[in-house]
Amino acid sequence: MLHRFAAALAASACAVALAQGYPHKPVRIVVPFAPGGNVDITARLVAPGLQEALGQPVVVENKPGAGGTIGADQVVRSPPDGYTLLMGSNSTFSVAPALYPKNPYHPLKDFAPVASIASGPFVLVTSGAAGDKTARDLVARARSQPGKLTMSSAGTGSSNHLVGELFQEQAGVRFTHVPYKGSGQALIDLMGGQVDLHFDQVTSAAGHIQSGKLRALLVASDRRVASLPDVPTAAEAGFPNFQATNVTGLIAPAGTPREVVEKLNAAVQKVIAQPAVREKLASIGATATGGAPEAFADYIREDFQKWTRIVRDNHVKVD
Repeated sequence: MLHRFAAALAASACAVALAQGYPHKPVRIVVPFAPGGNVDITARLVAPGLQEALGQPVVVENKPGAGGTIGADQVVRSPPDGYTLLMGSNSTFSVAPALYPKNPYHPLKDFAPVASIASGPFVLVTSGAAGDKTARDLVARARSQPGKLTMSSAGTGSSNHLVGELFQEQAGVRFTHVPYKGSGQALIDLMGGQVDLHFDQVTSAAGHIQSGKLRALLVASDRRVASLPDVPTAAEAGFPNFQATNVTGLIAPAGTPREVVEKLNAAVQKVIAQPAVREKLASIGATATGGAPEAFADYIREDFQKWTRIVRDNHVKVD
């Protein structure tokens, strides 16, 4: 018993010493997706401010593949010392673990959440030439023609597919799912009228909406989006329980010393408080979030449980 106490005391002393000297070398943020997406944009937006706050270089590294699980798995297998971090999002901490029975990591066991950074809602879009003026119009048409309306997605099990499943539950309708290999072609076919509707992140759909190529029927959040001020919220459109947002945040491997997590959290809060950062996030349809590590951990737990239920109840399986 004495030996165990001494070992625990030594481990605690090492953690404190590590935290006091942290950071003394470059910090790496792994983005588990290709450059250009909202997770990558968020990482590159906050990296300069984190570098200034921490006093060490902060390098963003893209490690795409397998729906974000390759990069996330690399982070959780890294030493828990605060020098290898994950720019996480719902895809990596909720959707993939809910979807893949053999996912290489567990978001509630293998992560040490640091801080939520930004949140951006999904938006229901149709072709700019479509006749439906409101979400209620679309739902009424879907109810009168069960299964006839087609819903595109970035692929079976993608976040916009699962958001579409959630909406169908809330609205009491059924669409025919048309999976694509990525949102790019799905949006092209939507604009061309080959499919009827799509759920996309505001960050990637706003430009097409503003140009008139797509018509936005609602945003799946409790407040309107600054970049799309005329688009009603889900509640305003008649679907008060439909909430679907994409959250990005910084995650460390489980076992990272509490003092290191707190130092990183303080750095994140400092960065996202900057007006220029908040304005840039708003320009891509996102809102700065922040908060304590515990709040981010609670969000991850609830979101993982939510999408696990959606996958189970709708029998979503990936080939």
